[in-house]
Amino acid sequence: MNDTIHIYHTNDLHSHFESWPRIEKFLAKRKKWHEETGDEMIVVDVGDHIDRSHPFTEGTYGKGNIKLLNEAGYQYAAIGNNEGITLPHNKLDELYINADFKVLAANIYDLNGDRPAWAVPSFIHETKKGMKVGLIGVTAYYQKYYELLEWKITDPFQAIETEIEHLKNKADIIVLLSHLGLYDDERIAEDYPDVDVILGSHTHHVLHEGKEIRNTLVCGAGKYGYYVGHVELNGIGHDMVKKARVYEPRNLEPAQGEEHFAEDLYKAGKNELSTIVAHLPVDLTSEWFEPSDLPRLLCEGLTEWCKADCSFLNSGLILEMLPKGAVTKFDIHRICPHPINPCVAELQGNELKEILLQSKSEEWPELQIKGLGFRGRIMGNMVYDRIEFNGTDIKINGEPLHKDQTYRLAIPDMFTFGHFFPHLQRLENKHYYMPEFLRDILELQICKAGSSADGLF
Repeated sequence: MNDTIHIYHTNDLHSHFESWPRIEKFLAKRKKWHEETGDEMIVVDVGDHIDRSHPFTEGTYGKGNIKLLNEAGYQYAAIGNNEGITLPHNKLDELYINADFKVLAANIYDLNGDRPAWAVPSFIHETKKGMKVGLIGVTAYYQKYYELLEWKITDPFQAIETEIEHLKNKADIIVLLSHLGLYDDERIAEDYPDVDVILGSHTHHVLHEGKEIRNTLVCGAGKYGYYVGHVELNGIGHDMVKKARVYEPRNLEPAQGEEHFAEDLYKAGKNELSTIVAHLPVDLTSEWFEPSDLPRLLCEGLTEWCKADCSFLNSGLILEMLPKGAVTKFDIHRICPHPINPCVAELQGNELKEILLQSKSEEWPELQIKGLGFRGRIMGNMVYDRIEFNGTDIKINGEPLHKDQTYRLAIPDMFTFGHFFPHLQRLENKHYYMPEFLRDILELQICKAGSSADGLF
């Protein structure tokens, strides 16, 4: 059987819509080309298309993104962690209700063990000439976070193995949509030679011509719509010829209306978030390198929300001040767009002291941060609630810190990731509050500030 199959793939758009008109035009043009030559075309997204840091996604809870995928002719999609663990349970359950494409998610279930109605673990795409392409989708194994949102996530490698067994005698080709990251993709290629192609994501890697590992072609198309991936397959089995490349939308033909497209989506999101939540009697300031109102209010709210003994956070979480007058949900989203959750760590006093002294490092304020949910620019000064420093002596709630006492420390969850505070990263006794974001706490604090200026300033 001689069939040529073209697979076009995007991943990790993160609601960066600037290139979307060109991507849509490019895919439409390619569809016409392949129809004229009798070739098969498959279009997939490999997750993290949504990002709630964008007002259009926030205002529609991601359904606007699904509409864009529909309009661009996508046929299959995997889910990423931004779809899976930044949406409340009911919002993820509703996200794909109007999707014109199949959602491939082999390792997510309801808590009762049933697969959600919107997901299938794999699917066989049959070409016009009768070739069968088996497609599998898996997402990152963030077990603790999915459980907090009342989902059950299973080991993706076990899910892949199960679906390969299901497909290998039925499909001519097996393609994996992997939202696991490049390291895991390379491991899959080594361990599961029945997988012909891996379309990767999550770690935002770009493989310009793919990477051959044993029998598998590993691919990745970066992030933010900077690239569109293209895999061409000819033949089956050991005689199959596989080619991969990426296209840069900036080098593609301009699309009609592209200059206003992203701006219009931003305005649409602003309109969705236009509900007034408070009226401020005074301006609320926000500074990154000196004390100011909004970071302090957020820090105080974090302690209260988490029923903690104390808290600290970085002032760079607040991007702008708020002038007196009406405050909308859009205003709160604009100044605190991060998909970051509150977290409580339970620590002994000596552990807490070590972390608090680390937080005073002079390197923090100017540190530029990328990822981990942070959507700002720099760390900014640390802000503390119920914590006092006198050199290396520390008081919590006005009392000297006792090294053998257990304390509840409230922090942004990003402090438990990466390499900011290694002890927090390793600590077992942490609780993440989900689906609440820091901006939900900030909104409550701003509502208090709107009702009374006394005691807050």
